[in-house]
Amino acid sequence: MKAGLKKWILPLGGVLTGFLNGLFGAGGGMSAVPVLKASGLDTNSAHANSVAVIVPLSAFSATLYLLNGTVKFSDALPYIPSGLIGSAVGAFLLHRIPSKWLRRIFGGFVLWAGVRLLLK
Repeated sequence: MKAGLKKWILPLGGVLTGFLNGLFGAGGGMSAVPVLKASGLDTNSAHANSVAVIVPLSAFSATLYLLNGTVKFSDALPYIPSGLIGSAVGAFLLHRIPSKWLRRIFGGFVLWAGVRLLLK
């Protein structure tokens, strides 16, 4: 990749990820993974680092949604405990899943989400 183009990947990828995260929720992580891979991270590290990127973006977006009244924290609260359990399981399994399968699982999830959105 050309050096001039590579220096723009992270800032433009950050804007895209933030935009998608604000618009679609944590779905911005789907754009973070390819950007992080393009910056030179391996597949597992890109997936792990996308979470580190999405946490502050999601907190910021959630704060804005809460402040403008779009979201009530009481509506989200029931999902948090099971979400934390799922997060721990996913983080535990990440480095136990070969990169090849991680890409396939991620791709399958993206396809499933896309088809589901198109058919609604």
